[in-house]
Amino acid sequence: MKLAIVTAYPPSKVTLNEYAYHLVKHFRQRENITELVLLTDTTEGKKDIEFTEAGCKVTIKECWTFNSYTNIFSVTKAINQTKPDSVLFNLQFMKFGDKKIAAALGLMLPLVCRLKRIPTIALLHNILEEVDLGSAGFTSNKIMQKVYGFIGSTLTKLILKADVVAVTMQKYVDVLEAKYNAKNVKLIPHGTFEILEEPSFNVPLKPFKVMAFGKFGTYKKVETLIEAVEHIKAYSNLNLEVVIAGTDNPNTPGYLESVKKAYSHVEGLTFTGYVEEQDVPKLFKESALVVFPYTSTTGSSGVLHQAGSYGKAVVMPDLGDLALLVKDEGYRGEFFEPTSVSSLALAIQKILENNAYRVELERANYRAATAYPMSRITNMYINVFQSIILQKKRETLQKEQVIA
Repeated sequence: MKLAIVTAYPPSKVTLNEYAYHLVKHFRQRENITELVLLTDTTEGKKDIEFTEAGCKVTIKECWTFNSYTNIFSVTKAINQTKPDSVLFNLQFMKFGDKKIAAALGLMLPLVCRLKRIPTIALLHNILEEVDLGSAGFTSNKIMQKVYGFIGSTLTKLILKADVVAVTMQKYVDVLEAKYNAKNVKLIPHGTFEILEEPSFNVPLKPFKVMAFGKFGTYKKVETLIEAVEHIKAYSNLNLEVVIAGTDNPNTPGYLESVKKAYSHVEGLTFTGYVEEQDVPKLFKESALVVFPYTSTTGSSGVLHQAGSYGKAVVMPDLGDLALLVKDEGYRGEFFEPTSVSSLALAIQKILENNAYRVELERANYRAATAYPMSRITNMYINVFQSIILQKKRETLQKEQVIA
């Protein structure tokens, strides 16, 4: 199968580019895939396809740009030129732009592929029905929230024109089937990027590095984390440092720089900036635990799956998709009340002052992560594509029989 993947791809800063990297890494090792065609956004740097593992040919075709109104035409042209057997879209609602028209035009592409009778799966990482628009930084205005809701429903209907829409959580399946009467939605879990050898859980970690990882500034804010750790340091003997790993959310440029200035007096506070793929393992391995300083959630958490693969304890708010992942996939962590410094401080202390409990969480999260390696996830996609291809062949035969 010659598989095309429409996605942002490293060194892109557009969302979901890291997920695409790991999809590609594992798809290329599957025997059923003869060639991968990456239909990506344009970037200044060279695309990262230097894999050490053996695998199939990977072709790069940069054919779209964030917020361009012509993406629907340029991607369609690229599909016509490369002639893939199947197409996978790696999507969320603002994949092709944060301007409404540009975003909508890009999300019409699954429909274009279906009209061309190309087997198509749209991987949808979040659904607007499960996003708190105020907390997530979209809008707090009730009228505008209704407008966003209407736009979101319209875009969802476009995406549902794909042969199959894959979502990462069972609740998303339930919502799409109930609200849109969708019959083509399948659950395919997020998956864990790297499954490493089981870590040595009893290795002492001092100072304790408390790490947050992501794009910050909207519903992911680090002030509460910094203040919680300062609170702990004032009332305990724990030797703590804070590591803020990542960059500003594109919607909040300058956020981390302003935090850095505001907390310049805090000792043991590190801002790493953008983390290259090869530096991620060291970042996680040196951390005592991973904190999710979120006030909302917008989809299945890649960071939680990464934390699990490195066998790390986690502290997270008891809300939305994070709480569902704990229930559905077996992750464990200590919960706190969003925006509460004292609640977050207590959660961190509970883990770091009890080594046996920390190790218990680490083992549980490693087990949860190893249940869904990306090799298993990519095989699930291949099985779905094969089902779509078989169904299209049956439909063609039926039409031929009717004509005959």
